Amino acid sequence: MSKKRVLQEIIAALSADRALFAAAARTAHEAATHEECLPDNKYDTTALEASYIAQGQANRAQEIRVALEIYRTLTLSDFDDDTPIRLTALVTLESGEGSVRRFFLGPQAGGMKIADDAGEIVVITPGSPLGRRLLGLRNGDEVQLGDGAGATSFTIISVC
Repeated sequence: MSKKRVLQEIIAALSADRALFAAAARTAHEAATHEECLPDNKYDTTALEASYIAQGQANRAQEIRVALEIYRTLTLSDFDDDTPIRLTALVTLESGEGSVRRFFLGPQAGGMKIADDAGEIVVITPGSPLGRRLLGLRNGDEVQLGDGAGATSFTIISVC
């Protein structure tokens, strides 16, 4: 999958998430202000709890809106074998056993998974542990995933 296609998939997923959270915020707001949520006594906190949920959903919708704007204006960089990994790199790692993992280094939306015929591409950010480890490395370099006894060594086999 090309980086341009990865970017389109991220934007589509963020757009869907934004719509979902905006609708959830509206629904929670309606519940918080509904007449059946009016407190019966000073210990009835149903409306207050619903308002907290509405605010949380609205905050998440705002965060997604910001991420969406960042991705819509993102300029994809070109990489070759000598270019250090930085933002917008699509990195392919291979372990000694032959397992392959692919990551897109993006500014937001870390953890998002993009399905592809060749497997999945996971969005990571420079602030994540793996993102920090990859920054500045090049094609052919080694990187450790995990810590301690569970750590696995991977070789960077492709950066585009």
